[in-house]
Amino acid sequence: MSEQTMTQHNVRYLAHQGGSVRGRIRVPGDKSMSHRSIMLGALAEGVTEVDGFLEGEDSLATLKAFRAMGVQIEGPDNGHVTIHGVGMHGLKAPQGDLYLGNAGTGMRLFSGLMAGQAFDSTLTGDASLSKRPMNRVADPLRLMGARIDTADKGRPPLHIHGGQPLKGISYDMPMASAQVKSCLLLAGMYAEGETRVTEPAPTRDHTERMLNGFGYEVRREGATAIIQGGGRLTAGVIDVPADISSAAFFLVAASITPGADLVLEHVGINPTRVGIINILKAMGADLTLSNEREVGGEPVADIHVRYAPLKGIDIDDEQVPLAIDEFPVLFIAAANAEGTTRLRNAAELRVKESDRIQAMADGLAAIGVEHTVYDDGIDVVGGTYHGGRIDSHGDHRIAMAFAVAALCAEGDIDILDCANVATSFPNFKALADTVGMRLDVIEETA
Repeated sequence: MSEQTMTQHNVRYLAHQGGSVRGRIRVPGDKSMSHRSIMLGALAEGVTEVDGFLEGEDSLATLKAFRAMGVQIEGPDNGHVTIHGVGMHGLKAPQGDLYLGNAGTGMRLFSGLMAGQAFDSTLTGDASLSKRPMNRVADPLRLMGARIDTADKGRPPLHIHGGQPLKGISYDMPMASAQVKSCLLLAGMYAEGETRVTEPAPTRDHTERMLNGFGYEVRREGATAIIQGGGRLTAGVIDVPADISSAAFFLVAASITPGADLVLEHVGINPTRVGIINILKAMGADLTLSNEREVGGEPVADIHVRYAPLKGIDIDDEQVPLAIDEFPVLFIAAANAEGTTRLRNAAELRVKESDRIQAMADGLAAIGVEHTVYDDGIDVVGGTYHGGRIDSHGDHRIAMAFAVAALCAEGDIDILDCANVATSFPNFKALADTVGMRLDVIEETA
């Protein structure tokens, strides 16, 4: 479905120079938590109420998959979803394949859950998802006793044989991946004994926090997460925090625009995700956190950001994994800072939705920002820059980053290939208008 809608029209942004950044807004809910709230709510006993659910294509695919397995779900209605949980063993065999769209998170987490079910299931995705490697979850699940068939080279579709008894394992992950860790913890709920997953470097801990929030204990011993099989989930209320990766565009927008004064409400400030805040503060940004609280096991706060002159820095290596998704817009902050900002040890940016180092470098070149590209990073020299034409390569974060750049450009910025913004940040244009940015969305029929 989504493949067809993607080919029918091209979307470009015309970001007009100047504008303001003022007011109070709440950006959409965190994508990774939206997926998990549906999964755990469906398997819980009782009715789970979710607010702040991200109504993007990826998380809606997860919702539809659970409906196909007999779970009654009302909504989403303005981010509100009601899930009538069926308990750990209450899912029913779906009539057909479970289609997960573009969601790598969805497919990897589903593989762990479906390995513990009594019935067979087949997980499919769109053309992009069908190229992504799934052996990183299939191999450890097989060690637990799962039977999983994949297409060539471990790619989707995944066919998972039901009714296999799972046994807990101790698994040292070869790479740091929250998706692999989450998959094995979810399978561990259905396994006999204890499942222990050790990570080589810290990764997002949304799954552990939300399992604990649903009353299913996950213990930590240093770098190891531990879950005991045979437990149960209890329904509750989840208010999904606003996604800090989406908030990042407005944090930078307010930091670089003279006169800016903006409050971002209810933003998730999970310690595994706050690199954007730490890096902007190191550059001299005026950011303050207030109303800090915990919701469903996750820390949230309101972030107040005012304009302040930024200075170039050498980005601390420890912050790189905590800000890996936010670097496109951080490069725009660097273009508006005094001096040079240096990023290294960020080779992972080359294997995201696009090669984000090269795509950003090409865009910076198009608007006249001085920079030097390295294999694992970039140097960006701050100063004035002009308008120009940017190819976002279908990468939503590149598109939104250059929309922010227009606030301080000496000309308009024309951004091509922006249709994918709708999957991750459906109301970006509306919120940009609300705070005073000047963005036109132009749909061109192909």
